[in-house]
Amino acid sequence: MMMAAIGHGPAGDSVLSAVQQQQLATVLELLERDEHAPTAIRDPEEAARAHIADSLAALELEVVRDARRIADLGSGAGFPGLALAVALPHAQVSLVESQRRKCEFLERVCAAAEIENASVEWTRAEEWREGVSRNDLVVARALAPQAVVLEYAAPLLRVGGALVDWRGRRSAEDEAQAQRAAEVLGLRRQAIRRVTPFADATDRHLHVFTKVDETTPRFPRRAGIARKRPLGA
Repeated sequence: MMMAAIGHGPAGDSVLSAVQQQQLATVLELLERDEHAPTAIRDPEEAARAHIADSLAALELEVVRDARRIADLGSGAGFPGLALAVALPHAQVSLVESQRRKCEFLERVCAAAEIENASVEWTRAEEWREGVSRNDLVVARALAPQAVVLEYAAPLLRVGGALVDWRGRRSAEDEAQAQRAAEVLGLRRQAIRRVTPFADATDRHLHVFTKVDETTPRFPRRAGIARKRPLGA
């Protein structure tokens, strides 16, 4: 098992404790054995790289390490939110997921791995009223085009909070559209950080946006509109 080798990377090089490693090992076990696990990657070694290490790469960022309230949008099988909840026991992590079966899986994982600082929110990001303006950090991985992710995230962030969006190969066109959307939403791009969460990882980038102004009350738009009519297009 490669869990013992996963640490905080260049930002701190602090290896996860034995308790944290066991929690993540339990997560991997559920991914392998639970027939309803919403992922195609079930092999523990592969999942440790593709899910756990990829999620923990964000610990290189100070805005992630310092966050106290985190929302993982479209959490799916629980990444990056579950891994960050384990690595950051001081933070409260909301796993926001719209599909009931995925939520039920997330609840089983949290219970089995004793991840007490994570909660499952069965709702769409656009309809999660309890989360509006309350989060220090919003994270998203393989969720939607970036302009759409920005619209989901902006209303949920407090001013000064940050979005970290996991992306693969960079696209100048997509980044330009996201920049236009950010200006409407009160967000500002701070960095695009290339990361290498495991040895043969390629084209992995963390896009970091900070909320610099209040988001206008017209956002979020009704569920589904962001995808149909993305900002900045």
